[in-house]
Amino acid sequence: MLLKINNLKFITNLRDISILCITILSVSFTYAQEVIKEEIKEEKVTKKIDSTNKQSAKKIDGVAAVVGDYIILDSDIDKAYLQLQAQGVNTSEIGKCELFGKLLEDKLYAHHAIQDSIEVSDAEIRKNVDYQIQQFLQQTNGSMEKLLAFYKKDDEKSFRDEMFEINKANQLASKMQAKIVEEVEITPEEIRSFFNKIPEEEKPTFGTELKVAQIVAEPKVSEEAKQKVIDRLKQFKADIVENGASFRSKAVLYSEDPGSASKGGKYTLNRKQPRMVKEFRQVAFALQEGEISEPFKTEFGYHIIMLEKIRGQEYDVAHILLTPKVSSKAIKDAKERLEKVRQRIVEGSISFSEAAKEASDEKETKNNGGQLINPTTQDYNFELTRMDPELYSQIQNLKDDEISLVLKEEDRSRNVKFKLLTVTDRVDEHKADYAQDYLKIKQLALEEKKIKAIEKWQESKILDTYIKISGEHRDCKFSGNWLKK
Repeated sequence: MLLKINNLKFITNLRDISILCITILSVSFTYAQEVIKEEIKEEKVTKKIDSTNKQSAKKIDGVAAVVGDYIILDSDIDKAYLQLQAQGVNTSEIGKCELFGKLLEDKLYAHHAIQDSIEVSDAEIRKNVDYQIQQFLQQTNGSMEKLLAFYKKDDEKSFRDEMFEINKANQLASKMQAKIVEEVEITPEEIRSFFNKIPEEEKPTFGTELKVAQIVAEPKVSEEAKQKVIDRLKQFKADIVENGASFRSKAVLYSEDPGSASKGGKYTLNRKQPRMVKEFRQVAFALQEGEISEPFKTEFGYHIIMLEKIRGQEYDVAHILLTPKVSSKAIKDAKERLEKVRQRIVEGSISFSEAAKEASDEKETKNNGGQLINPTTQDYNFELTRMDPELYSQIQNLKDDEISLVLKEEDRSRNVKFKLLTVTDRVDEHKADYAQDYLKIKQLALEEKKIKAIEKWQESKILDTYIKISGEHRDCKFSGNWLKK
């Protein structure tokens, strides 16, 4: 049973890595992936070199495996190791066969996702690729030539094409795996049975957990500052409409949206996939091609949008974002307001929970007495060893019910806010207890049941899928029947 729990943890880690791969290619498995156009009859990939009218074959890579319509190259495994190490993952505990098995699974998922007509959005994938390239360019000081040289690509198009196929295969695999387990549920009796089967000496130990609450004060933007931004956006529109100025150029020069400014403010929206905030989508979908909106507000600031082209359900738009700036006086007022709130709590004239409801500017937590929700577990408990480093540094020296000093925070857009923190509850490290740790035990039991569902699915699909494993890779001791023995 201990082995099973350890396997659960390992599989969860691999899944976390897989999810990370989908979003950021710079920390992904940048292995070559391609759809096979015809059956592979040779185990070596070769290319012809034509010099002095003579042709010769030169090995550039070996085919480690074929899974349905996908191949895995020998180099894919080596690249996967390098990328894991770049993430800081200790690969000494991950065997080559183990990692190869993970690649086999990913291709099996992707292949059957296509067979099951699971769809992914090409527009969304292209957006991911654009984001990834921007991340890459930061590592090469903006040099595309250095980036292409590092990845051994001849041109940007071939690089983008490969990134597109990698992202698409990863998304297909992720959606297929989600589909397999989407209907897996677990009953209270199954949870109890799972827990009771664990020998007493092998029951897991859960680390120290805290419950944390906060009160937030955000400096207020003056009406004058808001109007100044609105007037500037109106001037931009007038210059474009009346004088023929370029919307894209103004977006590059003035937009404060870091995700799109360098691309001239361009985004692609899809009516069936709501990714943008509601107000942005409503304005964009109400425009005609070539039309520019009036300034409007979202949680990010004030925008104008130009609708460039409608392609069925997809809308190509460009936008300019300006954010009103808070004054130094507003920043000072926010800090002083929170210091007065702290003084009232310390004096005992109001509880922390009551103060949060009365004074906090954070709508997500104020009605909960300021209680923070763990984004990973969706409950109020934060395991000390897995807490966000910044949050940990702010509360590590606080005793239970002690109130922090007023803390200043600044986000990437240099927006400032102030907050008070307190630890409302603490559970020390302990061996698993069924009543106290029911939700954690439920998650472990559910994870085990999902793993069994996936194993059953794999066992069936491996037999139904064309799979060929080459060379030394056939010596691996797989957990699945990849060799069909």
